Amino acid sequence: PTLIAHAQGFYRQGWMWGTAGNLSARLLDSSFWITASGCAKGELTPHQFVRLSVAGELLEQPALGAKPSAEASIHQAIYQSIPEAQACYHVHSVDACVVSEWSQTNSLPLPAIEMIKGLGIWDENPCVELALFPNHHHVPHIAADILARFQVQPPQVPACLIRGHGITVWGNSPTEARNRIEAIEFIFQYMTAARR
Repeated sequence: PTLIAHAQGFYRQGWMWGTAGNLSARLLDSSFWITASGCAKGELTPHQFVRLSVAGELLEQPALGAKPSAEASIHQAIYQSIPEAQACYHVHSVDACVVSEWSQTNSLPLPAIEMIKGLGIWDENPCVELALFPNHHHVPHIAADILARFQVQPPQVPACLIRGHGITVWGNSPTEARNRIEAIEFIFQYMTAARR
């Protein structure tokens, strides 16, 4: 019910139009429930989730024919590289796509505004870099990039951005993941507004 409510909220914000985006939550055995592929995020039901092992094996399928989200491998990469992550949310917003094109490197500088505290940054005038990854048609390639980088260079904030695609955040609970999505999307809206 929590993931369904959060998906509805993100849909209303315009961050999960149509079937875009996906949400997952990890269980004690490290498996995780994730939204099934092709489901309208503003109208999810409990049967529109599947349970996967952290290696990607399908463990439970409440609705016959339900398949994992095409971006399940991104969630796997986060759970494999961030042990404390208990929920992982991926949304597609216009602002995220816009700001992702503002850096030609593998990171995006974030402004030192008050909302940065929502990402766990409490320093005075911090210099914050958001991990930025290229988009690939083959999503497991994106996941492999995330896993490879985070294993040697842990992210500064609990989020990563895929160029022209969207933001992924994680937290120690679904509620924390939701709050972090809202914080980072506020930051992106501020960045785009500041350039007008």
